[in-house]
Amino acid sequence: MHASAYLKLSVATALVTILLKSAAWWWTGSVSLAADALESLVNLAGAVFALAMVTLAARPPDAEHPYGHHKAEYFSSGFEGILIIAAALGIFWGAIDRWRHPEPLNAIGLGVGLAVVSSALNGALAWAMLRKAREVRSVALEGDARHLFTDVWTSAGVVAGLLGVMATGWHWLDPLLAGVVALNILREGVHLMRQSTRGLMDEALDADSLTRVQAVLDRFGGEQHIRFDHVVSRVAGQRRFVDLHMHMPATWTLGHAAQLRGEVEQSLMRALPGLRASIQLLPMDVEAHAMNEEDVN
Repeated sequence: MHASAYLKLSVATALVTILLKSAAWWWTGSVSLAADALESLVNLAGAVFALAMVTLAARPPDAEHPYGHHKAEYFSSGFEGILIIAAALGIFWGAIDRWRHPEPLNAIGLGVGLAVVSSALNGALAWAMLRKAREVRSVALEGDARHLFTDVWTSAGVVAGLLGVMATGWHWLDPLLAGVVALNILREGVHLMRQSTRGLMDEALDADSLTRVQAVLDRFGGEQHIRFDHVVSRVAGQRRFVDLHMHMPATWTLGHAAQLRGEVEQSLMRALPGLRASIQLLPMDVEAHAMNEEDVN
């Protein structure tokens, strides 16, 4: 199933859980269940925006975007982080008001039952989405999956707190738990914002991917008596890029050098599916230096 299909399923699941949690809040009057329902509303907005960004990221390169639209997924992660932080602040406000003016809860058993059902739906979907996100390296899909997992833990905490209220009659546990929920989702929101920022800043490939790239280069260097330098990499959404120089004997023909370059590129792409490699050919005795800040000044 394509990543966009998972996000469509996430939208549908968010609608169902909003109804379940809103009903639980309506019947019980629990501020922690209201916080849980508010987070599901954020899930819905995040899933809709993630779906839009994944659709945009899948568009092929055009004249205005010759390198594609892959970075659109980072906007989804950042947007969802902003929504989560806003939801956390709203939950804090409600929790403080209920702490100052506690109210008895009603039909706690029914509220707990609805919260458990909605949590089970979110947990199953989040698990499937996270597996798919790692398979296709989708930042938007991973962000939505992690948000759903946060929702699952939120619901679990709410259920535990409400059971505590039933057992002890301590109604102040409800707003206290809502505050803990807010702290948890605030942490997740900050994580998503940081992830989005790192992606927009063109981070290099992770250590494992760079090790795979270097293994390919070392193999060709030993077999063909050539060398590679100025290896630069970056990540843009699902796309990974690497640029480098390949130095060869000056006596080689251009055709032979180009053929070997193609073999290196194919090997790199087999080592890292989805990689886009750009290799500049240079004679062995020629050095090319990347432009740095001192050269510009």
